[in-house]
Amino acid sequence: MSGSSVLFDAPGPRARRLSTILSWVSGVLVLGAVAWGIMVLNAPRESGGITLPGMFDPSRWDILADPEFWNFVIFTGVWNTLRAALVAAVLAVALGVVLSLLRSSPIGWIRIPTAVLIEFFRGMPVLLMMLFILLVAGTGQYWAVVAALAVYNGALIGEALRAGLVALPRGQREAALSVGMRPLQSKMLVEFPQAFRQMLPIIVAQLVVLLKDTSLGYIVGYQELLRVTLNNLGSFYGNRYLFTLWCVAFILYLAMNLSLSWFARWLGRRGDHRYHPGKAGPAPDDPSQALLVADAKAAARESESATRL
Repeated sequence: MSGSSVLFDAPGPRARRLSTILSWVSGVLVLGAVAWGIMVLNAPRESGGITLPGMFDPSRWDILADPEFWNFVIFTGVWNTLRAALVAAVLAVALGVVLSLLRSSPIGWIRIPTAVLIEFFRGMPVLLMMLFILLVAGTGQYWAVVAALAVYNGALIGEALRAGLVALPRGQREAALSVGMRPLQSKMLVEFPQAFRQMLPIIVAQLVVLLKDTSLGYIVGYQELLRVTLNNLGSFYGNRYLFTLWCVAFILYLAMNLSLSWFARWLGRRGDHRYHPGKAGPAPDDPSQALLVADAKAAARESESATRL
């Protein structure tokens, strides 16, 4: 066996040659699929007896030179999207903190109803929640979007923080109690700051999902980026520009989400010291996997506590 791996032998000449051939074939197939897609999109097409140019024809992209177009996209679509996401993120984090503290309470009549409430909000679709708030509460499109995103993501963040609290070493709480702190002081001053710092990359990754979910406001009539581009501007400029408007919305969403994702990875790299190489291994790249790891740790500690009792 090779010294570079303990799981399998180093590939021989035939395996390397086969891997190279498959890599080239896969690359050619991918390039062929991309070329075919470009040709199909760029082909002229008939619509209502009129021959329209291909999607990449310059006549379909001339609206990008209009300053009024960008003013409406940026100062209406992007601003409304970021405004709803920012307010919902602040409310979601605040709600998650409260739910995590209630969920980890030693008092049963507080802990159990909070757990039921968290599971209820985690299981409800965000769009259904938006429609319920809009139709029943009559808050308007903006607050329907913000409230639904805050409640749903607040429940997820609360569960993540609760798992972080339970997964902390037992010595943290015992040390705080040994110096005269009350249980609530230990949780607020010693345990919770550590749990919040450990779960911060997961929280930021959930806020990336929150930003993407603002596009659901399209259904309830909120003037976010997707509705502004594909609905309002699509009706104003005509169907021939729909592909152009889709590309604009796609690039803007991608820029916002990649920026937040980069921030989440940066936080993850800064917080890698919280993992012990000899015990827990490296930090998972996928936030959902990181949450599963925290839940597993929390379940193991709860099981250990029950065994000792």
